[in-house]
Amino acid sequence: MGHEPRRHFREELLNVERQALGGLDMVVGQVERCLEALEHQDVELAQFIIADDDRLDGRYLEVHQGVLSLLALQAPVAGDLRIVAALLHTIKHMERMGDQCVNIAKLIPLTGNEPPVREEILGRVLRMGRAARAEVQLSRRAFAERDVALAEGLVVQDREINALNREIFALAVSMGTDADTREWAMTMTMVARAFERIGDNAVDIGEQTAFIVTGLFREFSDSSHPTPR
Repeated sequence: MGHEPRRHFREELLNVERQALGGLDMVVGQVERCLEALEHQDVELAQFIIADDDRLDGRYLEVHQGVLSLLALQAPVAGDLRIVAALLHTIKHMERMGDQCVNIAKLIPLTGNEPPVREEILGRVLRMGRAARAEVQLSRRAFAERDVALAEGLVVQDREINALNREIFALAVSMGTDADTREWAMTMTMVARAFERIGDNAVDIGEQTAFIVTGLFREFSDSSHPTPR
């Protein structure tokens, strides 16, 4: 009988983790909608992205409450405690990524119905978005499989996003004298920044995977270090 509460705890913990990973799937869907709305200047889809953020917020609260209920049920130890702590961090990053998708969606109507699109910028923005989506998917897989090597690989993908972000900014600065074109380009730099933040949060989730496996928290990269640690 003594093992029954522990078995129930582990089952509930696994269920909460599934809910959290499902939240990352929801983020992937939001990023995909952002890409479509950007590519087709779809203002209606942008409004849907904003409204649908309530589902992500709801998932955050659901997982958070689930974790609190588990803590009230039984004090986790060792590996279980690391999972609980990592889940709390992961849903925080999940919620932040959802907010970045909302930020992107709010920028889309500001560019007008027929914005002066420059493909050299939009193409890079869309590449950033696809790379950010891939990072979220990879962070989810690494967490689910407890794969530290896979999690560390997020840093390599994140370098591509950071490089594209710098390229977009440079192109926007040198866009020329047309006011409408420059305004559109500056708006795209804000979109790029939001995608870059999504990638950063995916890396943070990867760090939580390493914490679960090793019991030690470490940052994969740091702004004060030019290369990953």
